Amino acid sequence: MEKLTFYALSAPEKLDRIGAYLSERLSRDVSRHRYGYVCIAMEALDQLLMACHCQSINLFVESFLKMVAKLLESEKPNLQILGTNSFVKFANIEEDTPSYHRSYDFFVSRFSEMCHSSYEDMEIRTKIRMAGIKGLQGVVRKTVNDELQANIWDPQHMDKIVPSLLYNLQNIEETESPVGSMYMNLCALPVSSFTIVLGEAKTWQPQSTGGIILKGKGAVQGGRALSRSPSPLQSADKEKESPAELAERCLRELLGRAAYGNIKNAIKPVLMHLDNHSLWEPKVFAIQCFKIIMYSIQPQHSHLVIQQLLSHLDANSKSAATVRAGIVEVLSEAAVIAATGSVGPTVLEVFNTLLRQLRLSIDYELTGSYDSAGNVGTKIIKEHEERMFQEAVIKTIGSFASTLPAYQRSEVMLFIMGKVPLPSMHHPMEPVKPGENRNRLMQIMLLKSLLQVSLGFQCSNMLTALPSSFLDPLLSSTLMEDAELRLFVLEILVSLIDRHDNRHKFSTISTVPDIAVLKLKVDKCSRQDTLFMKKHSQQLYRHIYLSCNDPCNVQAHYEALYALLVMISIELANEEVVVDLIRLVLAVQDLALNNEDNLPAYNRCALHALCAAYLNLISQLTTVPAFCQHIHEVIEMRKKEGPYLLPEDIFVEKPRWSKSVDQIDTELLFLQSKVSEVLGGSGYNSDRLSTPYVPQLTDEDRLSKRKSIGETISLQVEVESRNSPEKEEKAPAEEITFETLKKAIVDSVAVEEQERERRRQVVEKFQKAPFEEIAAHCGARASLLQSKLNQIFELTIRPPPSPSGTITAAYGQPQNHSIPVYEMKFPDLCVY
Repeated sequence: MEKLTFYALSAPEKLDRIGAYLSERLSRDVSRHRYGYVCIAMEALDQLLMACHCQSINLFVESFLKMVAKLLESEKPNLQILGTNSFVKFANIEEDTPSYHRSYDFFVSRFSEMCHSSYEDMEIRTKIRMAGIKGLQGVVRKTVNDELQANIWDPQHMDKIVPSLLYNLQNIEETESPVGSMYMNLCALPVSSFTIVLGEAKTWQPQSTGGIILKGKGAVQGGRALSRSPSPLQSADKEKESPAELAERCLRELLGRAAYGNIKNAIKPVLMHLDNHSLWEPKVFAIQCFKIIMYSIQPQHSHLVIQQLLSHLDANSKSAATVRAGIVEVLSEAAVIAATGSVGPTVLEVFNTLLRQLRLSIDYELTGSYDSAGNVGTKIIKEHEERMFQEAVIKTIGSFASTLPAYQRSEVMLFIMGKVPLPSMHHPMEPVKPGENRNRLMQIMLLKSLLQVSLGFQCSNMLTALPSSFLDPLLSSTLMEDAELRLFVLEILVSLIDRHDNRHKFSTISTVPDIAVLKLKVDKCSRQDTLFMKKHSQQLYRHIYLSCNDPCNVQAHYEALYALLVMISIELANEEVVVDLIRLVLAVQDLALNNEDNLPAYNRCALHALCAAYLNLISQLTTVPAFCQHIHEVIEMRKKEGPYLLPEDIFVEKPRWSKSVDQIDTELLFLQSKVSEVLGGSGYNSDRLSTPYVPQLTDEDRLSKRKSIGETISLQVEVESRNSPEKEEKAPAEEITFETLKKAIVDSVAVEEQERERRRQVVEKFQKAPFEEIAAHCGARASLLQSKLNQIFELTIRPPPSPSGTITAAYGQPQNHSIPVYEMKFPDLCVY
């Protein structure tokens, strides 16, 4: 062999004849079953191939590949393994000269077939499968970086390579359990754990337990290959390696080499394999596969995988709910891994696809069939499976949202809110079947999705993150008749305002003696928060007040309202906001006390308990001793004489309340005069505190209680007309005294607030009223205005002179003869 190698190196032009001779001998020995000579011939071919790197090597390689193909076609497992090992050695050699006519189609097909071997003997079957995986790995290494070779990323090759690797991953249960557990641990490792850099190597190779493959300048020195055999320890580890481990390594290497334009061709076979083998329903294997994929590809390619999964979800929109749920679960896992990379430029398209699937699932659940026509013979749908799919979609929406920055999450929330079907006077919701309603189900699912997106939402500028286009429809949803929907909206508001994770500390309502034990995270109210409250505070207060007045409220609603009041106090409160919140809570107490809307006894007691809990908290936050003392005295008095007015007796599993809540002693109530007095002495606005809070009802508060804007504006017009100069009577001059000036100064604050509230109410009526009402009112005013204008014009404007000129009167004086404009006859060419 040494002489043959020396001869080949001395006379490289003889290599093709040497290769042809060895190929002929090997073919003859294979046909005659002389396997010993076959091994000798392949060993000679291998050593010559490793040693010689001249420009005429291509002809020798053709003979070599022909003999490898001959061995792979054999039915003997040992010959197949022998041919595979020779091909792997050849694949690790970097050739000096390119080859323009070499094809590897046969090797891809044959190695893929070996990966699916079903040989009877399990040990031999494992060896054949491992040989097939190594062969595919060799083909990938030989062709992936060579532009002159066949494109290994073509679908015709990927459709064979990827399923073969997945098949061996899928059949992991045939191996021993320690290997299986090792595989499950490997799936969660990122690709960086498998890569190394050696010297001046041109390309990296995954690190394996079977040694390191050198490529680049370190592979050949002085025209002779350096054959590095593994150490005995490495050989022992390599023998223990299972097909699943080897397939996983090969798949990682394949995906790690994939460029941007090749990701689609590499992912599509994975999706088809999972479809064909029904592997979405257990979803464990599918999740592990995509964990391998997401950790192996480049981070900037993550969004391509997510887009492929979304497209596949759309393509399977009429598949079983369990299949769609499996795809969505994989999406959720992929989104978490992609957080370090990118979800992609089309963020809203991701959420649009998921929301569309949510809507389709609701339609399927209500109709009971994937076919909208409901034809006989269509597949029957199980409602619990659709509900499971809907919950999976909502979870995935939350996973995607958690990867986004605050500004994008704000856009997503606005996008989802725009999809919520809100009721209106002209579009009532029609039930699809008894007890169910398509729009209601859609509202519930979308609000659940919105709640998932809002969890953990943090922003420095609430004014830009939560614009009016989002808050207005969200707050109007708090007044819907459905108690479940209102609860979701309240939880969303709490999540949006809670930026320091204080919500869990107020999961229950109680009168905490010392709030220091809660260890609250409180920051000073920023300028942006102050601007936000100036713009939206009255809207928030009004909806909180009206939500408290709902007779359908249960304990969960009061807990959410309490949490909302507390979050506003902690996150967004300055001195003015604290005063307004105290006024609001005292108004809620009056609401429960007066009971104008006939609330049940439990709800009235719950409102009293809610007020007690909140005032106990806000008094300790303000740290005004007199205020704290008054609140503490009332609470202690309630403990003795009216425990049913405290949260400890109301907000429990078995609440204890009194039906006689009409007559409550003054000692058990929080008095506005007393609160105004004690806080006014500490620098708070006592005039504002002494003014009771009165919410301004608008047409969007209750659709059933809409007021006519036409009536309101007609009343304003009538008042203005009475104050017009034509009917104004001269009033006697009022005598200006010291008492008059004092009264004007005291009343100026209240008058200014009432005037501002009146203006805001008029503006809101024009913004929120139905178009038909505004149009009718404007039409009536326009007719009245036109009639007045006609009267004025008749008095002030004389008709123009006649086109015929002037005529002479009987007394010789010229007299203008005028006719109305509408009776004039203009020439045809005149443009009017």
